[in-house]
Amino acid sequence: MTTPAAVKNKNLNAARNTKNDEFYTQWADIEREMNAYLDYDPDAFRDKIILLPCDDPEWSNFAKFFALHFHDYGLRKLIATSYAPDSNAGLPSYQPTLFETEDPQFDETKTHTNGKLFILDRDVNGDGIINHEDLQWEYLEGDGDFRSSEVTALRDEADMVITNPAFSTFKQFVPWLIDGDVQFSIIGGSNAATYKEIFPLIQNNQLWLGYGFNRGNAYFRVPEGAETEYASGVYDPTTGLVKFRNVSWYTNIEHGRRHEPLQLMTEADNVKFSKHKEVRGIGYRHYDNYDAIEVPYTDAIPSDYDGLMGVPVSFLNKYNPDQFEIVATLESSDPDNPGRTRWYSSQDQKDAYQRRFGKPGNIPLNMSGVIDDVKVFKRVLIRRKAGA
Repeated sequence: MTTPAAVKNKNLNAARNTKNDEFYTQWADIEREMNAYLDYDPDAFRDKIILLPCDDPEWSNFAKFFALHFHDYGLRKLIATSYAPDSNAGLPSYQPTLFETEDPQFDETKTHTNGKLFILDRDVNGDGIINHEDLQWEYLEGDGDFRSSEVTALRDEADMVITNPAFSTFKQFVPWLIDGDVQFSIIGGSNAATYKEIFPLIQNNQLWLGYGFNRGNAYFRVPEGAETEYASGVYDPTTGLVKFRNVSWYTNIEHGRRHEPLQLMTEADNVKFSKHKEVRGIGYRHYDNYDAIEVPYTDAIPSDYDGLMGVPVSFLNKYNPDQFEIVATLESSDPDNPGRTRWYSSQDQKDAYQRRFGKPGNIPLNMSGVIDDVKVFKRVLIRRKAGA
């Protein structure tokens, strides 16, 4: 039987597995996220060098957006790079634009095998303003992979990196950003928050979730001819857009939502009045293998509980570091994971299966919180900060 979570993740998993990474971000979504940073700090981009390492201005709204706002954001320099079509397995077809073919430096071979570099830093045409018409470009020596020495050198020059990287390389892209010691705002799958490469960064406040997509809905354009076998209602053939609910912005740029405290009820009031049947009149269940309580919904977090709590990953969208401490993830194979009180032996897991299903089998219980032999879905372990 297919679970709702499996349906939600089907499309991003397919993108990772097939390298179908060509999802173009909508202008309104970029604007919404950047405005959140500017609302918190009007000078967030002033005098900054911004690198867009997956963004050909001929196709990318990121490049067009920042070129348009070069003056009013007070940018010092805008750098964009593109990935060579022949290296991009997710690109079904490629035809260079007139912007490239009508330029004297156009090369019929390099247009397929080399990435391109775009620079915007001065008024080239003398019209008194710096915008997309002043973009200068040339072919890169290589294919434009972000891990190349060429693009890494551009990262080292930049103050900020902003883009929608390939879903298939997200685990490598974030450490690349951290190594570059840059500010960044990027898009990735929501479940990436629990990856071993990502979660410690969130836990240590080196990375957090951005302002987010409108009502949690993200729409991406896909290139003509791309694979469109999406679940019903996900792909709109009229607009050419796919709709995902399981993607998020990841950033280390401050925004106001990050500092909005969650308005919560006390433990007693949740038991009396919670809208969730799992809590109302019942209270909070304790894990069998962690000294922590199970909180199935973010709005059911008790405001006065001082112990450890297992909360949904979606909590990270509303995480306020002044209000809570992120202690661990229950998706851990570490026997000494904070709060863990029990490590299940192979026989324990066989016995649990026999109790639940009445026949021989095995339930892997050590990578999650457990209640009555049942693995709880992905949880983040948190604790209320003193005085919060």
